[in-house]
Amino acid sequence: MSYKFEDWRNRYSERSDLSTGLVHLTRATDNAAVAELMFKILTERTLKGSSTEQGFIVGKHTAVCFQDAPLSSVCQNTWFEQKLRTSGHTNKTRYHPCGFMFSKQKIYTSGGRPVIYDKTAEAKKYLPESEWWRIVNFDLSNPDFIIDWTHEREWRVKGDFEFDVDEVTLLFTKSTTYKAFIELCDKNDQPFYKVVAGVINMQNILF
Repeated sequence: MSYKFEDWRNRYSERSDLSTGLVHLTRATDNAAVAELMFKILTERTLKGSSTEQGFIVGKHTAVCFQDAPLSSVCQNTWFEQKLRTSGHTNKTRYHPCGFMFSKQKIYTSGGRPVIYDKTAEAKKYLPESEWWRIVNFDLSNPDFIIDWTHEREWRVKGDFEFDVDEVTLLFTKSTTYKAFIELCDKNDQPFYKVVAGVINMQNILF
């Protein structure tokens, strides 16, 4: 059964565990690096697709990754990753709570789709090679070697993802990062913060 856009939004408004937006997070760390990376991406109006080596993408095509989760859940995901690094369980930095949020419609019309969670070898049997970029390895069979990223509820766009500045909501870890971004915009006479759909301080959501 289909329904109209407003009905769709109203359904989501009754679910605190769902969102009409999709989030792409970056790996930059300090304030200056975050500001420079986000400024660069907004200047290019493009998110570059990750490869097999960069982002565990299956197959020969690159893809841009997004999380389908409310911002509160995205914050929890990144906070848990930080605790894993602090405790020594991992030294890999997957992402930080800063990046970009787009409407689900924008991602969908750009070719984005939910990923397919399954054992990679199994998924390759029923998907054409041209769709392997959607595969995310998923395996609960060995209690000592769990592979499960379903908490991200990931979507992907094949290749690079292009957008207009007014379509994006900027996500910053804290106010000092946002202020560094504003200073960079003003210095280069590119006031992106006046054009974007919105700006959110993620730290205020988590704490």
